[in-house]
Amino acid sequence: MRLVVIESPFAGNDEAARERNLQYLHHAILDCLSHAEAPFASHALYPQVLDDANPAERAFGIEAGLAWAARADLTAVYHDLGISEGMWQGIAAAKAAGRPVEFRSLPGWARQAPQEPHNSPK
Repeated sequence: MRLVVIESPFAGNDEAARERNLQYLHHAILDCLSHAEAPFASHALYPQVLDDANPAERAFGIEAGLAWAARADLTAVYHDLGISEGMWQGIAAAKAAGRPVEFRSLPGWARQAPQEPHNSPK
């Protein structure tokens, strides 16, 4: 079974956007499981126990997510809702670590082609 880091949007401008992103993540997790993969989404797990508004706690959560990701076989980027700056950072970390990055879409979600922002790392 492959270990897979999920990159998906999480934060949002309002409660409705955050709820939509969480539902999308649940579908992404199910998609990974349907491929006999063991998914992990630190961007949704750690903010539940760490204060994302506290820079030290946020940095610690990011470091913990990267430590886990170092053991992953793949980064799966679920991009139907767009790609956030945090997702681009995860993609860059995966590429720097030599980990394959796969862009995925889910049925029934509005698709947006993955477009790198002008200042994103290549």
